[in-house]
Amino acid sequence: MNVVTTVDPRDGRRRDTELTETGDGRLASIVALAAQSAAWLDALGRSGRADLLHAIADAIESSRADLAAVAESETGLSRSRLDVELTRTALQFRMFADVLRDGGYLEAAIDHAAQTAIGPAPDVRRMLVPIGPVAVFGASNFPFAFSVPGGDTASALAAGCPVVVKAHPSHPLTSQAAAAAIATAVRAAGGPEEVVAIVHGQRAGLALVRHRLVRAAALTGSIGAARAIQAAIDERDDPIPFYAELSSTNPIVILPAAAAATDQIADGLFSSFTGSGGQLCTKPGLAFIPSGPAGDRLAEALRQRVVAADGVVLLNERIRDAFNDGRAALERAGARLLARPEPGSTTGFSVVPTLLEVDVSGLTAELAEECFGPLMIIVRYDGASDLVPAVAAVPPSLTGSIHATDQDDRATVRRLADTLAGRAGRIVFNGYPTGVRVSWAQHHGGPWPSTNSLHTSVGATSIRRFLRPLAWQDAPEWVLPAELRDDFQEIPRRVDGRPR
Repeated sequence: MNVVTTVDPRDGRRRDTELTETGDGRLASIVALAAQSAAWLDALGRSGRADLLHAIADAIESSRADLAAVAESETGLSRSRLDVELTRTALQFRMFADVLRDGGYLEAAIDHAAQTAIGPAPDVRRMLVPIGPVAVFGASNFPFAFSVPGGDTASALAAGCPVVVKAHPSHPLTSQAAAAAIATAVRAAGGPEEVVAIVHGQRAGLALVRHRLVRAAALTGSIGAARAIQAAIDERDDPIPFYAELSSTNPIVILPAAAAATDQIADGLFSSFTGSGGQLCTKPGLAFIPSGPAGDRLAEALRQRVVAADGVVLLNERIRDAFNDGRAALERAGARLLARPEPGSTTGFSVVPTLLEVDVSGLTAELAEECFGPLMIIVRYDGASDLVPAVAAVPPSLTGSIHATDQDDRATVRRLADTLAGRAGRIVFNGYPTGVRVSWAQHHGGPWPSTNSLHTSVGATSIRRFLRPLAWQDAPEWVLPAELRDDFQEIPRRVDGRPR
């Protein structure tokens, strides 16, 4: 059995762990036990699962120092960044506890038997039920919030689905420690540890989605990884849904009057494209800045911040190499180098932020592709006549942002907003796309290639991915779930066409 290794990206040193890659026999046992644990989750009911989610959040909080320390050594992310991510991770579990107690996510509906214009109609009752065991693939750039204890796991558990997580190879020890924290909460609640299980190794990940008991899969990662997973799913006799969050350029448009806020916008853009090493799915890769004096001042202010910047550590060697290759490819494709600090230490997987520039007439499909890491291209435009068509040609993204003031042309703002509405999942006004709020109204998704589905992977409605509708016709009351019985009043329902 292959030993799992870990690498500290700050110095590039690789070392063996006590973990081994998950073999076929062990994986089959893990999935079988996970599937059996669905009955325990179901018996908890909504209230019991809400209590479990709160207990998991508490366990994560109580393990904060140890989790952050091991993650820092495996990702190179700062302790402060990891601390914020852990807070967000606990918040996600608590939010889904609120979703469970509210109950509206069930979409419960009752149509009583009635005489209709086409004759007698039966009694029909419908709500959403768990889809079954879910495979989750941990993300490299979020060792907590999109990995073992991440939003996919939290929303699946809330739905009543056991989870088997394929740990990301960039942070296996972090993944194992997070799984142990969850297991502590599950054991305290009297549940089986396999409610949230973990496997290691690429082979195990592909075998996981082929397993007949797995009913859905979720990934935050690359298009290449998504295609490999989809190919494995396609080998199944029965298809399963696959929810993937992938590649995103996230264009940001600065309109002429807004560009006058030179330092404010330069600070925001710099922080947004370099934060966490530029390794965020919502990092702005293209910034449309107007020609003319205001745009020149903004571009220069941004250039100065990049020149003075320190190097950053990327998550792993593959990401470092892809960043360097992508940066070189963009320059070969016609982007002009505007700013890049002198490289400092070459220890580990370090790179320096890079700012490139191109005229809007020179913006090509190649230049509009995502470059994962601390790189952004300034696109200089003359007016709305060339700006709007250029924005429309950028690949669909998770986000699109517009900076405008009351002095900017409202018709242009409206055209940009309408354009982005067809090509992004979230439109940001006078702000920056990095930083995704965990809330009821959030949508973190977008058209291909940003995702492969219409669903969000963040926020309350992400639970919908792991539920399926089930209707009961003329069923005796004792067979029905409590939420579909006539005397149940605790959740929002639609009864005979009317909300109650």
